[in-house]
Amino acid sequence: MTASRTTDRARLGHRLRYAYRHPDRVVPYLRRLGRDWRLRLTARDHVAYYRAVMKADTAKSPSAAVGSATEDRWLALGEMQFDYLLRHGLAPEDRMLEIGCGGLRAGWRFIEHLDVGHYHGIDISPEILLAAGDTLAARGLQAKLPHLTLVRDLRLSALPSGYFTVVHAHSVFSHSPIEVIDECLRHIARVMAPDAFFDFTFNRTTGKEHHVLREDFYYRVETLTELAASRSLSARLMEDWEQLPHKQSKIRVRRGDASGTQEVGTGERLQR
Repeated sequence: MTASRTTDRARLGHRLRYAYRHPDRVVPYLRRLGRDWRLRLTARDHVAYYRAVMKADTAKSPSAAVGSATEDRWLALGEMQFDYLLRHGLAPEDRMLEIGCGGLRAGWRFIEHLDVGHYHGIDISPEILLAAGDTLAARGLQAKLPHLTLVRDLRLSALPSGYFTVVHAHSVFSHSPIEVIDECLRHIARVMAPDAFFDFTFNRTTGKEHHVLREDFYYRVETLTELAASRSLSARLMEDWEQLPHKQSKIRVRRGDASGTQEVGTGERLQR
């Protein structure tokens, strides 16, 4: 159990110690705090709140808006996501849905790998989707005909039933309150093919669940796996992801009882 997994980052004592160790981050934090209070008064729900956050962050830097301080880090995080799914059997014929596709940090690699028209990315931020279009053009991937769609929530109501074989959400639930996660889990099975899986990352804690400025949320594994079970989904922590250089953890969800489809070794799927 690491200190980072037990720390309550919302506690005043932690914030003061953090400020002492990182004085250069105090002013940016105070700016975020002021934005948080303003948006609490004006945003009608969390999706509207975070859409406003993304608008402000994307205006400064599309890559920084999705948590990458430099272009090299942006590329490295995208490559890590892609390589992980590739090891888990992602094939060109898969039909992929990326929830919170952002500026295509990993998405452009998925688009390049998948068959024409087999990638569908959704996001709540129009500004970040414009950045995604720029990435698509810069990588010369227009002929792969990816679908990039703006959504107002995570009900997935405009998507076809039983269609997607791989669903992926990186750094989405780490910024979501439990009711938004539950909304997604209530509707995800409808769009998944029978043998599909849904991978999502989250900020993991083994201590008290908490959030920081309604932008970063920390959950216990059992909270999310039990929530998935309540929506007739099977879920498990992906231990092999824990070995990678990333602060978030990953859970894999399948429709119903997934006892017939297991992962072995590096996670290759035994059946499609």
